[in-house]
Amino acid sequence: MKIENDFLRVEFSLKGAELKSIFNKKNKKEILWQADPKFWAKSSPILFPIVGALKNDKYTYLDKQYSLSRHGFARDMVFDKIENNESKIIFSLKSNKDTIKIYPFQFDLQIIYSLDSNRLNVDYIVKNLEKENDLLFSLGAHPAFNIEVNDDKNYSDYEIYFPSDEFLEINQLTNNLIAENKKIINLNNKKLDLSYQLFESDALVMTNLKSESLILRNKIDNDSLIFSFNNFPFFGIWAAKNANFVCLEPWSGIADFENHNQHLEQKVGILKLSSTENWKANWFIEIS
Repeated sequence: MKIENDFLRVEFSLKGAELKSIFNKKNKKEILWQADPKFWAKSSPILFPIVGALKNDKYTYLDKQYSLSRHGFARDMVFDKIENNESKIIFSLKSNKDTIKIYPFQFDLQIIYSLDSNRLNVDYIVKNLEKENDLLFSLGAHPAFNIEVNDDKNYSDYEIYFPSDEFLEINQLTNNLIAENKKIINLNNKKLDLSYQLFESDALVMTNLKSESLILRNKIDNDSLIFSFNNFPFFGIWAAKNANFVCLEPWSGIADFENHNQHLEQKVGILKLSSTENWKANWFIEIS
């Protein structure tokens, strides 16, 4: 399955409605990480109905305990394709007898991918199909972008520009949970230099990022992409050990804090969507 125009060719999988390729026709380069299992066997998973890990992989709702693995189940489920034309494709995942066992809510999750010139738009719509109850959920994106490393370019030749931030306040992770301690990364003229060492302690998790549009670029030839997002209050940056990619991850929620009481309705970042209401968010990239 694909969509394309004169600038980009984008391919997908029904499993997880996952982006599998973003190919730049102008310079003949693949933009998206190609899921090398030696490092990380995914390219752009969708995180739903939670982002990150739950404490002990469990949560409580209406006095009943449930189990959910890290990042939820959507990334491992087969979506329905409900529309596909040359420049747009829409996927849908609805609650079913299997999801209800581990997540007792009726929902419809739709992901809309569309092309507009050199821009790929990714829109999310979550619909509450409950007749009376609120829908409790979080959603996150996890796209991984290639970092070109060759005889002329190193991983450290790349940087991320944050137009509205002077420093990054990082919520540190301990055993996949949010620790109480934080650290500050001072930016160099609003730029974060990439390095393999940057992710030795897991992802950089931010709960108060000011920038809503970032630029990932190479300092050697200024090859770049603009990454923008809306209605995502949290953000993560991550790469697998010594892998030549970087994930730019806008989130509506985060992992549990170490001291969380495991009640879903009290989880930091959990969204509460009233009956028959819809929630929308999006991210998009523009290719230089």
